[in-house]
Amino acid sequence: MLLAVDVGNTNTVLGVFTGDKLERSWRVKTDARATADEIALLFRGLLGDLLPPTGIVVCSTVPSVLRELRTMLDRYYDGVPTVIVEPGVKTGVPLLFDNPREIGPDRIVNTLAAHRLYGGPVVVVDFGTSTNLDVVSAKGEFLGGALAPGIEISVDALAARAAQLRKVELVRPRSVIGKSTVEALQSGILYGFAGQVDGLVRRIVVELGGTATVVATGGLASLVLAESETIQHHEPDLTLIGLRLVFEKNAGVPSQLDR
Repeated sequence: MLLAVDVGNTNTVLGVFTGDKLERSWRVKTDARATADEIALLFRGLLGDLLPPTGIVVCSTVPSVLRELRTMLDRYYDGVPTVIVEPGVKTGVPLLFDNPREIGPDRIVNTLAAHRLYGGPVVVVDFGTSTNLDVVSAKGEFLGGALAPGIEISVDALAARAAQLRKVELVRPRSVIGKSTVEALQSGILYGFAGQVDGLVRRIVVELGGTATVVATGGLASLVLAESETIQHHEPDLTLIGLRLVFEKNAGVPSQLDR
């Protein structure tokens, strides 16, 4: 059993694979102050009724959590083959970027998975703490992309800075023209972010030569999917799939997708 762990700024996603099949996954809040022992308790609580992992693969955009994760893995999973996505780890993804060390490991992992599943060129729209649009060439190269504030960050900022506005439930309003403050906020958030993504995707596709597959992932993707005119596929487990592929590249385990 392979345990894949994607540590994001807001949430941490864990998944267990048997071969190429994702058997189970969990999404929990990321705590940047969690200690190695607290992380171990979390993992053991989630994995309690499953067999111990025979391999572990991790990517993290939170340095403090990654540091404690290293300690936890050494202390509680000593001897289990482990791959941490960082410089020096084989991903098979050429990085055509001015400074490759600036690229978050989740973006690289998503590039690998999206190209393997959908070919290229492909645009990955990751709705997380930030909204990332990552562009992958026909050859599977990471070309760069665009970063924008995420949906929840924008909602929090608006509620914090505007005295008469507040956080609202992120659901589709009755109409684009809101008939209340709540509906007006919901309209601006939902249709505004859908329009932002569509506008960026269209400009990216033009630069790519006029064609690309567009894939959405991330915890907030489901909010925008129905309103977007450019997103073609939804793969909520894209990062976990990419982590599995990275583990296989570094552990010498063949993937069924390679056969």
